[in-house]
Amino acid sequence: MPTIVTYTDTAAPRNQFPRRIISPTHSGPCCFSSMQPVGEVCREERYEYAYRRCCTCGFTVRVIVRSLPDEARLADLRRLFARTIRGKFGFHA
Repeated sequence: MPTIVTYTDTAAPRNQFPRRIISPTHSGPCCFSSMQPVGEVCREERYEYAYRRCCTCGFTVRVIVRSLPDEARLADLRRLFARTIRGKFGFHA
């Protein structure tokens, strides 16, 4: 997954969301209580993610909000389950 965050200790932290975010390379003690969401939840492949940025030092991370189900795999599992139920209990649909 590509990211818009550039981690560096040589440039000042900047929030230019959604183009890019300049972040320090390490979090600070302030990050525990000062992290704020940046922008809205985004989707890439099978994940929804969001950025969180410390309003004190500018440290930024991308947080996976949730993984999305693999629809093709779920369809295969449903077919397999239906075949198993029909074979085991004699159901015919």
